[in-house]
Amino acid sequence: MTIPPEKIERIENEKILPRPEDILTMAEGYKMPSLCNYYCANECPIGKQYVPEIKVKDLSQIVLEMLASLNTMQRKQERLIEITADGKIEENEIRDFIHIQEELERISITVETMQLWVEKMLAENVINMDVYREYKDKTKQ
Repeated sequence: MTIPPEKIERIENEKILPRPEDILTMAEGYKMPSLCNYYCANECPIGKQYVPEIKVKDLSQIVLEMLASLNTMQRKQERLIEITADGKIEENEIRDFIHIQEELERISITVETMQLWVEKMLAENVINMDVYREYKDKTKQ
């Protein structure tokens, strides 16, 4: 799918709002998968509420952030079990539960950041897409 140059110009100059399909096409054409996340997190009414904006980072930074969050959650694992074992969250447990929720959200964002990094590397042909898809398909079976 292509977008006429005049429409791209109007979108880029903010004269018209892009549709989700336009964003997908532009992200692919510009080899910038981060456009999709930006659109969802900042323009889409549903995404504004549910999709965090992901910042593109270096792989080493992503991995270190992931390891730090996983280490933190490992330490908080017992507390999470204590809080949730009875199926309810008491008033005196809410504060700890919120801290655990926040750490889980950091893990989730780090996973999304890793996925965005992979998509960027695939778009730029740094990672061989055919080999990547072959292995990815095997893991789904």
